[in-house]
Amino acid sequence: MADTRTFNVAILGVGFLFIFTAFTTCGNVEQTVVKSLDNSTFTGSGYHSLGIIYGVFSFSNLLAPTVVTVIGPKFAMFVSGLLYSGYIAVFIVPVTWAFYFTSALIGVGAALLWTAQGHFLVENSEASTINRNTGMFWALLQCSMLFGNLYIYFDWNGRTEIPDSSRKNIFLSLLIASVLGTLSFLVLRKNHHEEEMLSEEEGQSLLSAGMMYKHRANNAMQDAKVEFGTILELVKSKTILLLSPCMAYSGLELSFYSGVYGTCIGATAQFGDAAKGLIGISGIVVGIGEIVGGGFFGLLCKNNRFRRTSVVFLGMVVHFVAFYLIFLNIPDDAPVVIKTNTQKNPYLSPSASIALLCSFLLGLGDSCFNTQLYSILGRVYAEQSTPAFAIFKFIQSVFAAVAFFYSGYLMLMWQLLLMIALGFTGTLCFFMVERMQNFTDLQEY
Repeated sequence: MADTRTFNVAILGVGFLFIFTAFTTCGNVEQTVVKSLDNSTFTGSGYHSLGIIYGVFSFSNLLAPTVVTVIGPKFAMFVSGLLYSGYIAVFIVPVTWAFYFTSALIGVGAALLWTAQGHFLVENSEASTINRNTGMFWALLQCSMLFGNLYIYFDWNGRTEIPDSSRKNIFLSLLIASVLGTLSFLVLRKNHHEEEMLSEEEGQSLLSAGMMYKHRANNAMQDAKVEFGTILELVKSKTILLLSPCMAYSGLELSFYSGVYGTCIGATAQFGDAAKGLIGISGIVVGIGEIVGGGFFGLLCKNNRFRRTSVVFLGMVVHFVAFYLIFLNIPDDAPVVIKTNTQKNPYLSPSASIALLCSFLLGLGDSCFNTQLYSILGRVYAEQSTPAFAIFKFIQSVFAAVAFFYSGYLMLMWQLLLMIALGFTGTLCFFMVERMQNFTDLQEY
């Protein structure tokens, strides 16, 4: 049984590795690809597509637990993988309506995928193995930021334009990776220790598979109503209200490092023939920053509540340093320029080394905020973790969607100022929640 569970977790990680090698690479380069299309009938925007994805994802999270309970996590992940693959396939032969339609579908698929992933990981873990299994899955997932972006670097380095042949080859490769990840979910083995077990009396009363399905669906609906009521209660709590600015900031900076910053680098004419290749290297370096920060802060500081504020403060400083260097190093109109590269000169002569340093700092700072948000939510809402994390993902996704929609219109300076204002506010509010929690712990002691 232990071997079966370990096998399932490893296959789960491999599936996500392949699927998100395709999706994270796509998100990093899609605005650059869209701008380079020699197709007068295609009017889509990569920013708008990503905004639709995160917007639909945020609201789909409210219904995903019910759907996963009814159809099962294995089938839910397989269907979600097909939706991800469909989105990648659109880039091979771009059509505007299909581009936006699959964006909405992948938002639904993402909610199902991550809900099913959490359910399946817990189902195949015990108290003694949950940390090991989570670490195994995290390591495989984070590697997804390396391989696809490395391919982008080797294929695009030295190019000033992205020809159709190159685009088709890249997205065909990404499609194959996504399909392989999807098919790997079919290899997952059944776990005999089901989380939901029917009593002997119930089993006797359910005389057919159809009645059993109806029973599970009714239970799922009842659980969904209870969970939704809990979410509404938590939303009005002082702790969630205070943490909301920090959650919202995590959404803004998520959109920036995962889609906007790579586009800015690729649009900077002063990088010359290396500009497009730097997009891939930037994605890799962001991933390295995430891995370093997640491993160090997630494992070293997770049991020491007095260090959460220090880590969040470090994340704020790291991000603000990155924003200042980006402001100096990248032209102000880089996010909004259409078709051609920007010819504006920033305050410094654009440096690839500084650009990649900022990529690392963006990934490192993001891991600071996310690990500590998970930590404090798990601490405060130990008995209500599912609805608490659902609220976190909802707020984060809504603001990521909003950021993607304004990213094609706001100059770089204003985008950075918005993140600075919300990041500072979110950090202060996080400090207040931590102080409240320390005071509560002292009273209990």
